[in-house]
Amino acid sequence: MALRRRDARTVFAFVTAGYLAVYLWAIGHLAPGLGGFGVTVVSDPLSAFFRPALGPLSFTPVASVAVGPVTYLFSLNSLVGLGLAALVGLNLTLTYLAWTQPRACGLGQSSTGILASLPAILSGTACCGPVVLIVLGVQASGVLLTAFQFLLPVAALLLVGSLVLIGRQVDPR
Repeated sequence: MALRRRDARTVFAFVTAGYLAVYLWAIGHLAPGLGGFGVTVVSDPLSAFFRPALGPLSFTPVASVAVGPVTYLFSLNSLVGLGLAALVGLNLTLTYLAWTQPRACGLGQSSTGILASLPAILSGTACCGPVVLIVLGVQASGVLLTAFQFLLPVAALLLVGSLVLIGRQVDPR
């Protein structure tokens, strides 16, 4: 229902594409390339597709696509990132609708409509938290690094929860 309007679809498309690009860049699956064009696929892509990589919810790339100055590594991480990006896009689309049509989202009765953006913004720590620690040079303890493995599922649950909470309050009329 949130995607019926053209402006809401535009917000959804830009936010989803932007979040997916940042997510893939943060996990190292979208990087500057050496130029040229090419596709490389591993020998047994189906079995390698579900093979875990370095940590939980991190999977081995099965294909490399070089398109000019960009190299993209395809793996199950791309589908996980697309799912998160769609949830973030829907949450920010609902926030956009709450901002442009506050009565349709029940903002006249309660203020939970604007809270739809909070999990979308906080979910960025799920993929970027460890990268920020490395970039800043902060030495984190093993306990802190272990906690990062739970951020991705928690972010997804928060995003789904906020969609359910706000979706119940939207009046389609």
